[in-house]
Amino acid sequence: MVHFVDAKTLVNARGGMNIYRGCTHGCIYCDSRSRCYRFTHPFEDVEVKRNAPELLEKTLSSKRRKCMIGTGSMSDPYMQCEEDLRLTRSCLEIIEGHGFGATLITKSDLVLRDIDLLESINRKARCVVQMTLTTYDEEMCRILEPNVCGTERRYEVLKELRDRKIPTVVWLTPVLPFINDTWENISGILGYCEEARVSGVICFDMGMTLREGDREYYYAALDDRFPGLKEKYIRTYADSYIVRSPNADSLMRMFRSRCMENGIISDPDACFEFIRRFPEKNRQTTLDI
Repeated sequence: MVHFVDAKTLVNARGGMNIYRGCTHGCIYCDSRSRCYRFTHPFEDVEVKRNAPELLEKTLSSKRRKCMIGTGSMSDPYMQCEEDLRLTRSCLEIIEGHGFGATLITKSDLVLRDIDLLESINRKARCVVQMTLTTYDEEMCRILEPNVCGTERRYEVLKELRDRKIPTVVWLTPVLPFINDTWENISGILGYCEEARVSGVICFDMGMTLREGDREYYYAALDDRFPGLKEKYIRTYADSYIVRSPNADSLMRMFRSRCMENGIISDPDACFEFIRRFPEKNRQTTLDI
């Protein structure tokens, strides 16, 4: 389900944009449901900024300084509705035409539909694709992230991007206590990252965050899919915002060690610097107007 709006602005000061607002992936842990984001419509009724390409064209036409343009931090740019609406593709065409760089965060294999544009952007400037991997076990993935392709398919996407020489970064988050906070799960995901030769893995810690709006939805999902687990969360964490796995220390040691052994960036700040870096040879030195 979608509804359309005419947005007044699209690109923020850091070069980020969200073409869609809301999501239909159905991930049980989604922080974007939190009340602090002030959704005034049901989360699954996706708000579509139908004039996003026009706004982006206007913004990039007036910029004298090239940079990376990012999308996907709030809502996946490749959820199901994009297959028909093609607004993400239209925006990538504008980015490519103006010689800017692009970076996006997704869980969807629909990103491969636009691999021609991503490849062209990467040749002209720079493109970085960020892919979220949370759960190595495919059956568990279908429980936690029911309306999007599984982790193995996302791994195949990462390998295709590798073969096209498009750099990738993986978000290994969230790690849900008592569910996917196991050695086998983290090791399996890191194995995918190593084989796909990703440039970096973003993992702030082995755990998750819960705040008003997100917590209620997550706990209802636990009642439905993992009966009795909600009570364990309440006993262990009460109303804490940061919900850290009891296995966090050993898992983080393994995570850092594996990344170091394989030349993968593991420091979050260094990952963000890698993602945002625009090649100096393509950067104009005049200031924005």
